[in-house]
Amino acid sequence: MGLHQHVRSMWKQPKETIPSRHRVARMASWRREPVFCRIEKPTRIDAARRVGYKAKQGVVVVRTRVRRGGLRKGKIHMKRKPSKAGIKKITMAKSIQRIAEERTARRFPNMEVLNSYWVGEDGKNKFYEVIMIDPSHPAIKSDKQLGWVSSGSSHRGRAFRGKTGAGKRGRGLLNKGKGAEKLRPSLKANKNRGK
Repeated sequence: MGLHQHVRSMWKQPKETIPSRHRVARMASWRREPVFCRIEKPTRIDAARRVGYKAKQGVVVVRTRVRRGGLRKGKIHMKRKPSKAGIKKITMAKSIQRIAEERTARRFPNMEVLNSYWVGEDGKNKFYEVIMIDPSHPAIKSDKQLGWVSSGSSHRGRAFRGKTGAGKRGRGLLNKGKGAEKLRPSLKANKNRGK
């Protein structure tokens, strides 16, 4: 078993493999950092490489945090049944990972989101590391695997259009076969009957 397989097996059950005091100290230090923190190298090298990370110029890793839990909605002060007011127990159609990607994309407007992966969570927050790519960097333009980001404008705003891995999962595009007939080419094209 290689290094990446060892790291991957360790991160499958982090509560059992990583000592609790180490995890608690890590979350405490991450909470004190800014919401968007650019880091030198990925915390999970196996996950980063799996979703397209390369240690080269033009590729940046940003750790971000998003609040946990369901959708926060304001109280509706209109004439209706209390049961229809709908404040608590409402889940957003987007996952927290997609929200993290979109916020990071807004923070770094000259870069595109390649992908992201989970690195930790505590009682209030979830932490993700987002891999960003600079489409105008010469090292990216000449790269065989990453050069497609620079070609044309069709890859602009990937995170907002659900083109990342988390976005495709949220749009249902990882489902195939029976029950997935109304998901392609998109949910909107099928009048949102697919979900």
